[in-house]
Amino acid sequence: MNDRQRSASRSGSAQGDNKKKAGAFDVRVVIAGLIGFYGVVLVVMGLVADDAVARAKTGDVNANLWAGIGMVVFAAAFVIWARLRPVVVASPESPAEDADTAGAHTPAGERTG
Repeated sequence: MNDRQRSASRSGSAQGDNKKKAGAFDVRVVIAGLIGFYGVVLVVMGLVADDAVARAKTGDVNANLWAGIGMVVFAAAFVIWARLRPVVVASPESPAEDADTAGAHTPAGERTG
């Protein structure tokens, strides 16, 4: 078996599998990015802007730091989940075939023949 056959067998079938991973368009990656960003902001604020007044309001707990750490862990879990179980979507065969099959359907309520 040569290198080309090995790579084709790893990626699916040699005839061309029309399935792709959603990748960056997976909603889990978007959610992880947003929550992770806000988590990092809270961690930085918890480390930099920690004062006695804020700690007194929360019962001597650095709420920004702990909430930020929780959000970063949550975002990491989403990224790991998206990497381990990617969403696979079928891509269209070709634009010409889509145009051919588009005319085969009749609108609702219209009779054929």
